[in-house]
Amino acid sequence: MIAETVCSAVAAAGLGIAAVTAYRKRFLAATRIAAYSLVPLGLVMTGVVEWLADTAFSPTAWAGFGVLGVAWVLFMTTRAVERRRGGTRKERKEARAAAQRDAVAPAASAPSLGAGSRQSTRPATAPKAESGDDFSDIEAILKKHGI
Repeated sequence: MIAETVCSAVAAAGLGIAAVTAYRKRFLAATRIAAYSLVPLGLVMTGVVEWLADTAFSPTAWAGFGVLGVAWVLFMTTRAVERRRGGTRKERKEARAAAQRDAVAPAASAPSLGAGSRQSTRPATAPKAESGDDFSDIEAILKKHGI
């Protein structure tokens, strides 16, 4: 009952200030003040203030807020741990898969000294693909770069 009275008084005072502001030819500011002053009155009329007053004095409601707080702390803790580890499980899995794709055979990592040494390690005749011209442009690019 007291909260409703206080909100109504705040709304009345705000409307009075809006009227004085409008009298001073500051209509935009007066309209904004009137809008802000009508918010508490609307909250009283919709019953939100009564609900808040009932919630403020309810031990069950405070226990619910405590549970929400614990859930929030747990969520933020897991987010912090994920950031330290380097991302989510999906991101770590993708990174491992990329590392495996980029891995090369031990013989492939031998240094090449020039075009002559590459030719000696390469077989004389490379097997052709059965599809014919499908890879001819790729082979041309690779030959151009000496691969």
